Amino acid sequence: MEDTAMVVGLVRDDDTGWRLESADEDLVAAPNAYLRYLADRCYSPRTIRTYGYGLVAFARWLSVSGHSVDDVDVEAMLEFVDHCRHEHIRGRAGPNVVDLNGRRMDQLAPASINLRLAAVSGMYEFLSMRDADRVSPIPKGRPSSWFAPGERSGLLAHTKRHPAPRSRLRLRTPRRLPRALSAAECSALLASLHSKRDLAMAGLMLYCGLRSCEVLSLRVADVDMGARWLTVHGKGAKDRRVPFDTDIAAVLNAYLMTERPETTAAELFVVSKGPHRGQPLTPAGLRTVFRYHRGMAGVTAGAPHALRHTFGTALAEAGVDLAVMQALLGHAHVETTARYIHLAPIHVKAEYDAARSRARTH
Repeated sequence: MEDTAMVVGLVRDDDTGWRLESADEDLVAAPNAYLRYLADRCYSPRTIRTYGYGLVAFARWLSVSGHSVDDVDVEAMLEFVDHCRHEHIRGRAGPNVVDLNGRRMDQLAPASINLRLAAVSGMYEFLSMRDADRVSPIPKGRPSSWFAPGERSGLLAHTKRHPAPRSRLRLRTPRRLPRALSAAECSALLASLHSKRDLAMAGLMLYCGLRSCEVLSLRVADVDMGARWLTVHGKGAKDRRVPFDTDIAAVLNAYLMTERPETTAAELFVVSKGPHRGQPLTPAGLRTVFRYHRGMAGVTAGAPHALRHTFGTALAEAGVDLAVMQALLGHAHVETTARYIHLAPIHVKAEYDAARSRARTH
């Protein structure tokens, strides 16, 4: 059964970026049509790849369960969810190894299963769009709450894009607060970074709030050194302007003048040495840099995204307006930004004490 499930794979494609490959063409016809549709809608290759992996898992399950894309119903989707929940991840420790929350390490996380379900749901919505008589086997639930209570009010409330109903097949996922680094952890991590390139990347995440993918997508032309502005290419092809201070400007200038090798690459951060010298730095390369240095500094929580969380927390503690925080962090919805308020106990306690003081005077 397991060998039969491995006949489906994800390969690169010149037109769509990614496509499913299998000896059974009928098995992958609908998934590949959906991936081509995503490419036509200008979805990023990274998103298409993520959806592709979800559809690979679904196609492999179809090949062992005896179902086809056309005969899948709600009951079959429940079977697929159950299959994902009990799937064993190869190369991981057995069922006797659990994380701090008691979850087995050899099974998929709920968020990973939801990614698969999102890909399958999108494919069936695409098939329903092409054939009006086809009904998607993915049951819909209530719309998700994307907005803060006051964001829908006002004269322009009708311009808000209301969320589509979410699937009832989604697994519940824990909503954890982001982990910010302490001042001592930030100092230790930055002290372990010796190259100007690595210092500049860490500084852009820690003091400008950039995501790691946004750091890697920066081009030399996106840096306005005189006015100290960055043009950041965010998630969902949403650009924004982010300021940076003189300290970051000094590190960036030193990197450009002394460390960045001669190259035709437009990207700001490139590989400094080795056979790939001058080529754009990859996400794997950035993760390797931070994995090495957080081990050297003894800061186990010093992942790239933790630096961005630290920036958001610092803004909240400084009492920066929520709308300004949202613009700087590039969040599509203000509720995402509001999570940082809960990470700023000093700011929250000061506001609480002020409110109690006002109440006592009345």
